[in-house]
Amino acid sequence: MICIENAKVVLENGILWDGIILVEKDRIFAVGNRGEVEIPANAQRIDAGGAYVGPGFVDIHAHGGGGNMFWQEPELVAEHFLRRGTTSVFPTLYHSLDKQDFLTAITNIKAAMASDGAGKAIRGFYMEGPYMNPDFGASRKFNKWLGEISPEAYKEVVDEAGDLVKVWVVAPEREGIEGFVQYAKSVNPNVVFSVGHSRATPEQIRKLKKYGLNHQTHCMDATGRVSAWLGTRGAGPDEACFLDPDMYAELICDSGAVHVNADLQRLILRNKGIDKVVLISDCSGRKVDNPAPEGLRHMTDLSFDDQGNLGGSRLSMDMACRNIMTHTNCGIAQAFLMASRNPARSVGMDDEIGTIEVGKRADLVFVDDMFHVQEVMLAGILQQF
Repeated sequence: MICIENAKVVLENGILWDGIILVEKDRIFAVGNRGEVEIPANAQRIDAGGAYVGPGFVDIHAHGGGGNMFWQEPELVAEHFLRRGTTSVFPTLYHSLDKQDFLTAITNIKAAMASDGAGKAIRGFYMEGPYMNPDFGASRKFNKWLGEISPEAYKEVVDEAGDLVKVWVVAPEREGIEGFVQYAKSVNPNVVFSVGHSRATPEQIRKLKKYGLNHQTHCMDATGRVSAWLGTRGAGPDEACFLDPDMYAELICDSGAVHVNADLQRLILRNKGIDKVVLISDCSGRKVDNPAPEGLRHMTDLSFDDQGNLGGSRLSMDMACRNIMTHTNCGIAQAFLMASRNPARSVGMDDEIGTIEVGKRADLVFVDDMFHVQEVMLAGILQQF
């Protein structure tokens, strides 16, 4: 038994200012205020030193980190994020990979998931593509999936990934996309679909709701809308997300509010509410970044493609939490909801991860009031880096 004491324990509905967490093996055994929890005499005691102890971050959308791509070096990337408090991470595969690259990536990541190391933090796949609108997003000229959407092209990839895929991102306006969605759903009935890199109308998006579309990939980024009469504004994926109370809005929150303007971040929170916003890193993992456009060269948490477009970020979830507090004036407990509970809930894994509750996996992160990570626990084991 492990006893974590002298902790500000961040729960789903509040903070225990002098909290105790008991961990047995890889599970949370008990949680409560000091005096409410009986501490076994032989427990290994860990003094949190007054740190905030919250659920480990859940990053459902990350391409790589620390100069490596998930599809090539999954163990190294998982460790990069684990050091920064992310105890559940979902490798993101992009349309720049061809069919064989997808299959190689799936094999490599599966092997890492079966390891005893940092790969244990990998919880499934987030497939950003392959069938999105080629007019949107970074590295568009490297899109390998511009042709007809056909079973011959996608079946082997969908089969190989199987039920490890938690999210498939699609552009609902692409011809033939419903056949792909139907097949992916038949292989994995629990999969979630997300609208991303798209200019779909709300009507096109609603057509796919019956298959489990409940996400918008990086809200306010890589989206368009069909022109309306005489230059008036049309409605696209952002508006569809705002209109649908069931949809989660993913948010890339960099330090300069470049991906999403600070006023728009506040608009998203006001419209969707804390419960429906999911912080993501969308970290690109590039070893050497392309030059930033003039005026953004001071930014260290952005990434750019070879055409000077935003190409994801260099974020980790601790940074995203600090940034969302800066831009929206939300508090620490709310940031944890958006970085841990909401992403876990959005992919149907909140019975296992995302909050500090008895019976859940003991994934914990110790932070100060600016989200600087002090300690990380993965499945009941305090990590040594």
